[in-house]
Amino acid sequence: MTTFIEILLLIFIAGFLVLQSKATFISGLLGRRRRIILDSCALIDGRIASLARNGFMADELIIPQFIINELQLLADGNDSHKRERARFGLDIAHELQDASYASKVTIDRTVFPQTPATDDKLIQLAKKLEAYLYTTDYNLAKVASIEGVGILNVNELAQSLRPIALPGETLTLKIVQKGSGPGQGVGYLDDGTMIVVEGGARYSGRHPIEVVVTRMHQTVAGKMVFGQVKEAPAEPPRQQERKTPASQAAATVRAQLKQQPAQSGMQKKVAISSAPSASPAPVQKPKSRLHERLVSATQPATKATKPAPRRRPRIS
Repeated sequence: MTTFIEILLLIFIAGFLVLQSKATFISGLLGRRRRIILDSCALIDGRIASLARNGFMADELIIPQFIINELQLLADGNDSHKRERARFGLDIAHELQDASYASKVTIDRTVFPQTPATDDKLIQLAKKLEAYLYTTDYNLAKVASIEGVGILNVNELAQSLRPIALPGETLTLKIVQKGSGPGQGVGYLDDGTMIVVEGGARYSGRHPIEVVVTRMHQTVAGKMVFGQVKEAPAEPPRQQERKTPASQAAATVRAQLKQQPAQSGMQKKVAISSAPSASPAPVQKPKSRLHERLVSATQPATKATKPAPRRRPRIS
């Protein structure tokens, strides 16, 4: 019985040493590493190196040989722009092979003589190795998705990690408490990001308000957003209409038409009030002869006019 146990221990130790030498013992316990194929766009982009350097790509990275040949062809070309980008891609491929990175980089030398297009080769290789395809080529990513290949696009990752709010944007949030500074209020976004609002203390515990983001402060512990209460925009002053002779004449006519009914009403009232009241005419008494004589005596005598001479008939 003791001998049997010793044999089992020896077998276990031998297997442990073999697995440890191949660096597959831990991966066998925790699961197989993902295989990720890099295309030329991924190497030229260069952000894959930053992800691997910070431990976000602790996977098996596969660089096909035909991708390296494509970069070499571009690096030897006449186009200076493409030449610089291809050389940068080759530098990234060399940097990924650094032993300090957690990811393992291998060069796959599989040949596809019947497939001339590079994109088709990448899709076939991904299917063969059951690997993901890391690319920034939008069209290649769509075709690979249709073919059932998993896609890793760093542009989508960057879009997901973009700041929640940029300076100048308007957010709606509720001030839950007062801040440490005078007049400051503190609110939180849905993801727990704290926003310090200048002048927001008076809105603490009230209805949500609109806040304009002014700046952001990023630290290792997290990010903090600063903003201020959005004030209602001031009403712009009304511009005076430019008066033309035609507009002035029209305005004068309108004013006269408005005043005419009022004036006619006033005139009627004045006419009615100023009209003399009707009184009976005085009865004249008949004049006597004595009165007529006195009146004629007081009046100056009028000069008598000579009568026109009578023309005598002419006797022939």
